[in-house]
Amino acid sequence: MMNREEMIALCNSLSKNTLMETLGIVFTDAGADFLTATMPVNSRVHQPMGLLHGGASVALAESVGSAASMLFINSKHSEVRGIEISANHLKAKREGIITGTARIVHQGRSIHLWEIRITDEAGSLVSICKLSTMVLPKKQSITK
Repeated sequence: MMNREEMIALCNSLSKNTLMETLGIVFTDAGADFLTATMPVNSRVHQPMGLLHGGASVALAESVGSAASMLFINSKHSEVRGIEISANHLKAKREGIITGTARIVHQGRSIHLWEIRITDEAGSLVSICKLSTMVLPKKQSITK
């Protein structure tokens, strides 16, 4: 089993050249049943009214939940896909940092269910999301 620092480093290394890097998502904490990441709130993630776009919050939630699921599997034999996400946006945000923390609700062999709480710097709830991920067998590459 990886330690906290190894989990965080792995998640951040896999974010290179992805949507997570584009949005400024950085994984910051990890434990036996959770993973945390932050995302800056600025014009890159605003909707036209100058507020945090709900889709950006969902991108943070899916990123942290899917990465957390990945940490729970044997990546040599399996891979993870997000299959359903729902979000309730509870507070507007114009600037600053939001933090998404994914906690496992159900860990089955083929389905993981995560609750992702997105909070602001004061700890106030901005969004709450539910993510289901599916664990699939990794396809073996065919060489000629």
